[in-house]
Amino acid sequence: MLIELRDAERRKDGRIDLDPAERPTRVHVQGSDREVFLDWDTALDDAGHLRRCVVCSCPDLFRTKAFPQVTGFVVVLAFAGAVIGALGLATTPPILIAMVLVLVADIAILLLSRERLVCHQCRTSYHDLAIARYHRRWDRAIAERHAPPDNPRRPGPWLPRLRWIRSSTATGGKKRSIA
Repeated sequence: MLIELRDAERRKDGRIDLDPAERPTRVHVQGSDREVFLDWDTALDDAGHLRRCVVCSCPDLFRTKAFPQVTGFVVVLAFAGAVIGALGLATTPPILIAMVLVLVADIAILLLSRERLVCHQCRTSYHDLAIARYHRRWDRAIAERHAPPDNPRRPGPWLPRLRWIRSSTATGGKKRSIA
């Protein structure tokens, strides 16, 4: 299993390559001297499929396709071929053969791209593992529950929630926070 870690702003933070059968609780991030603690308690179901994120313990994972980097180039070529065809310039056999090759490459990329699991909360992605049927595609309602805050001072799921109390005698009428 390959795990791609993300930081609090959801930028790539590192990679971990491990065997899920070993269930290591402390691993080193590749290319760094950092260590990450993984929470394997209730992370796997009875069939050995990942049920929740081992980094942040979020139960909301979604499946998505992991397209190779060449996909963007093939899409641009397919669009250019569609424009050439719409303009009526695709009348010679070499251009028609090139358009068919781009179409075959595009279909091959769609069929051969692998699926991965992504955590809604921390956006950590999991590659090269068996994905259970109960994991669905991205869902807006679930994503809104785990959306990063617009304001860094607003509490989010990964920031501590503060309760504000008003104490007129202890703080002179000012608000103070308690955890």
